[in-house]
Amino acid sequence: MLKALLFDVDGTLADTERDGHRPAFNAAFREFGMDWDWDVALYGELLAVTGGKERMKYYVEHFRSDYVKPADFDELIARLHQAKTRHYTQLLAAGGIPLRPGVERLLREARAAGLILGVATTTTPENVTALLRYSLAEDGADWFTVIAAGDIVPAKKPAADIYVWALQQLGLRPEECLAFEDSENGIRSSQGAGLKTIVTINDYTRDHDFTGALAVLTDLGEAGAPYERLDAEEHGMVDVARLHAWHAQ
Repeated sequence: MLKALLFDVDGTLADTERDGHRPAFNAAFREFGMDWDWDVALYGELLAVTGGKERMKYYVEHFRSDYVKPADFDELIARLHQAKTRHYTQLLAAGGIPLRPGVERLLREARAAGLILGVATTTTPENVTALLRYSLAEDGADWFTVIAAGDIVPAKKPAADIYVWALQQLGLRPEECLAFEDSENGIRSSQGAGLKTIVTINDYTRDHDFTGALAVLTDLGEAGAPYERLDAEEHGMVDVARLHAWHAQ
C-alpha cells in the first residue's frame, strides 16, 4: 500500500537552480569581492556535482586553475555558502521562485488523502523551509513529516543515504513510498534506496538517463495544462488516484 511521497526540492518542487541558486551564488561571490561568475551554461555543468560547498570546490579544481587557495579555504567555502543561502532566501521572500506546475495541487490532494509527505534533498534545511514558506504556505514546512536535507548524512546524492535516512525516520519500507526526482543523480539516489521514482524533467536534466523510472514527465500537470509523458504516449494531471495506479505496477 502507498503510504508516503518523498520529494526532492531543487528542480523538482521548483525550478530553483537556474534562477535561484545560481544568481544567489553569484551574489555571494560579489559580496566577497571575488571574480567568480557562473553563467547558465557553466552552472549546467556544475550541477553534475551535488551540494553547494562541493560544487564550489569542484569549480576551483576544474575551471579556475589560476585561483590560489587561501590557508582557510574550507572555512571560506563555508562562509560563501552561508552568504549564498542568505541571498537565496531573500530572493524567495521576494516571490521570485514559484512552485512547478501541479506541485501545490498534488501536495494538497495528498494531504487530504492521508498520505505522508517527506523531503529528501542535498540542499540545506534553511533553503527547504524558506521555499516552502514563501512559495507554498506560511506553514508549508509543517506539511512534511520529515525534512531530510543538507549535511544530515555524509554522502550526498547519488548516494542513497538521504533517502535511507528519511525512510528510517518515517519507519516505512521503500515499497510503501514513491519518490519524486528531476535528475540522474536524484534517481540513482532514490532507486539505490529501493524506491519507485517519478521524474519531472527540467531544462538542465532533459537529456539525463532515467532508466527504471516509473514515469518521466514534463511536470505534474494542471487543469488545462496537462503534463506530457516522455516515456509513453500519455498526458494528464498527476493526482492521488494516478499515483496509486502507478505504484501498483
